[in-house]
Amino acid sequence: MNAPTTIERDTRQAAPTPADLAITVRDERFNRGSTPNRWWAGEPFGTAWHNALSATFPRGEAFFIESVKAFRDGADPRLAAEIRAFVKQEINHTREHVAFNRLAEDAGYDVKAIDERVREMLEMLKGRPQFLNLAATMALEHYTAMMAHEFLANPKHFENADPEVRDMWRWHAIEEVEHKGVAYDTWNHATRDWSNWKRWKVRSLMMLIVTGRFFRNRWEDSMNLLAQDGITGWKARWGLFRYLTVSPGVVRRIFPAWLAYFKPGFHPWDHDDRELIELYEGDFADALMPAE
Repeated sequence: MNAPTTIERDTRQAAPTPADLAITVRDERFNRGSTPNRWWAGEPFGTAWHNALSATFPRGEAFFIESVKAFRDGADPRLAAEIRAFVKQEINHTREHVAFNRLAEDAGYDVKAIDERVREMLEMLKGRPQFLNLAATMALEHYTAMMAHEFLANPKHFENADPEVRDMWRWHAIEEVEHKGVAYDTWNHATRDWSNWKRWKVRSLMMLIVTGRFFRNRWEDSMNLLAQDGITGWKARWGLFRYLTVSPGVVRRIFPAWLAYFKPGFHPWDHDDRELIELYEGDFADALMPAE
């Protein structure tokens, strides 16, 4: 079994990423068999929400990779190593969500429309300044880190889900927490000649834009999937709203972490939540790969 690689950190201004952080690549494979139609505790709303999320990941994570890689030149050795490990983790996430999405289709859900929407959106972004793509990636990585923290901290989210699907989301969540500072540190590197005010203004405005689009699109995608499950109208809207805001209430529970993003001087590692990784890391020990 290969051990994770820990790389000595250079002193970096405005980056409280833990000096002993190791970004570990866990080469896991899930969902190569069959998945129940309503894998989230036998009910449709959590199933629809997570299926909608998963359908965006293959193209979305490719976008994240390219956005971060665009600014790797000139990065200090530690950040360069973190970017390489980030890329490896995201490639594995893409592969596993491709497999999961195939099973969702096998279970009767048409997720191609979601993938096509993401493709069209990314096509529109071609030609715009790369730093805007990085700012969008940074905001979306904060979303994945917030939800990952919540999924790991609150077992209720997946306690009655299909075990293999639960393991996939838990594995993904561990690595999202682990690399949550990479896009942000890359942003600090890419904008090192900017004023603090300009950095704050651009990242804050981008978070507002990303938030509006994220929830509008995922809501629409989830409604579409619920309609495929025979649930429409007020029943679909109330059921999804209740899932997101009441029980288990992931959107309600991540709101304080979302608000923290707008704090001047914010950094994702202001809250060191690596103890959540340690709770589950042993489950994936056999899949460890070297980060380098």
